[in-house]
Amino acid sequence: MRLTQLLEHLEYEVVKGNHEIEVTELINDSRKVTPGCVFVCISGAVSDGHEYAGEVGAKGAKALITEKEVEALEDVTVIRVKDTRYALALMSAAYFGYPADKLKIIGITGTKGKTTTTYMVKSILEGVGHKVGLIGTIEAIIGDKSISANNTTPESYTIHQYFAEMVKAGCDSVVMEVSSQGLMLHRTAGIPFEIGIFTNLGEDHIGPNEHKDFEDYKRCKGILFTQCRLGIANIDDPWYQDVFRNATCQVETFGMSKEADLRATDIEHITRPGYLGVRYHVNGLMDFDVEIDIPGDFSVYNSLTAIAVCRHFNVPVENIKNALKVAKVRGRIEMVKVSDEFTMMIDYAHNAMSLESLLHTLRDYHPERIVTIFGCGGNRSRTRRYEMGEVSGRMSDLTIITSDNPRFEEPQVIIDDIITGMKKTDGEYISICDRKEAIRYAIEHGRAGDVIILAGKGHETYQEIKGVKYDMDDRNLIKEVLEEL
Repeated sequence: MRLTQLLEHLEYEVVKGNHEIEVTELINDSRKVTPGCVFVCISGAVSDGHEYAGEVGAKGAKALITEKEVEALEDVTVIRVKDTRYALALMSAAYFGYPADKLKIIGITGTKGKTTTTYMVKSILEGVGHKVGLIGTIEAIIGDKSISANNTTPESYTIHQYFAEMVKAGCDSVVMEVSSQGLMLHRTAGIPFEIGIFTNLGEDHIGPNEHKDFEDYKRCKGILFTQCRLGIANIDDPWYQDVFRNATCQVETFGMSKEADLRATDIEHITRPGYLGVRYHVNGLMDFDVEIDIPGDFSVYNSLTAIAVCRHFNVPVENIKNALKVAKVRGRIEMVKVSDEFTMMIDYAHNAMSLESLLHTLRDYHPERIVTIFGCGGNRSRTRRYEMGEVSGRMSDLTIITSDNPRFEEPQVIIDDIITGMKKTDGEYISICDRKEAIRYAIEHGRAGDVIILAGKGHETYQEIKGVKYDMDDRNLIKEVLEEL
């Protein structure tokens, strides 16, 4: 196609060459350059695409999209834009023939609840005949195909590639997690969201290579509500007004507050051997009873969100109720059978807010003890470690501190940071660096009525050590321990 077709929705300056040239491919990775392509120079956290201008020209790139000065070969066209990430998003949409225009796209943003809610929405909509694509933390689902995810919200090129494949597979709608990082880096720029959803906000993702401060985090979350037709918001979240400050969409609310358009009342926690669940009544814009096989108030919020979305797809109440009853998400309060005496679950809680929410929820079910096994990721904010240690020390009866993804740090250094937080409390704890041995200890010492939480990794099937991802799945570790015992 002509380069001008890819640039049709962008403001740009032709620094050198001719913008009417034909190009073969759109590329933003210098290792994937092919003759005749247009290469978008992205300034990344690790490397800067502008530094490869000469190299990609020598490999046959016909044009460069830049935001800085570059030294390009004589016969290479150079186009200057204000922001190359934004340019990549709009060019990707054009490159794949604007597939987003053929889909109803539901975007979910928030600190917690994104993943579970996407699967709930997908399940409900498919129950009434919609074909729904999914893009999220665990995977992208296109028809019968599942693609493991590296980021919650992929690079813009990948998103539009997925959209194009979804259209080809016969999908009519997509539900996707929209991270603050994805919004900040323009990965979702130009996508015409039908519905945008705000679940909640906690002080997470602040630090090097993430958000500079909480204000920036809030601002980035709010971007979604400047590019959707309808915004659906959790009115109970204290930051709701801040996130919607610049919203340009129609707004509906959900929650437990009397002011919510769609609200949950008469919440009841259900417990029986090996089972934790919740039931409640839906009031306001709809009126019916719901029961979910996932415990806690956050399950109420997640399911209310799904109901609020599906109302706009005219899904019958019975279909909503049936789909919510069977909704399950890998690594999100995932019950694992280990004993008739006590309960064990795997959960992705990997920051203080999500861990505190989970532990608070489980307290409502009056367990004999809460035993929490967790570690923290390396090369991330150390504050997260102190906070998680303090939360677990305050709210667990026993904490078993272990290794998560140490990345390029020493596991014991991370454990010591968690212990610093633990020591602010009177909580009982031990540290067992080997994750399998930590699980073994918990199972061997489990008591009747205990709830044991294996937190932090959830759906992940690897452990990252010094740049290498080794196979490691909490489910397999539990299975191995049970076989050995």
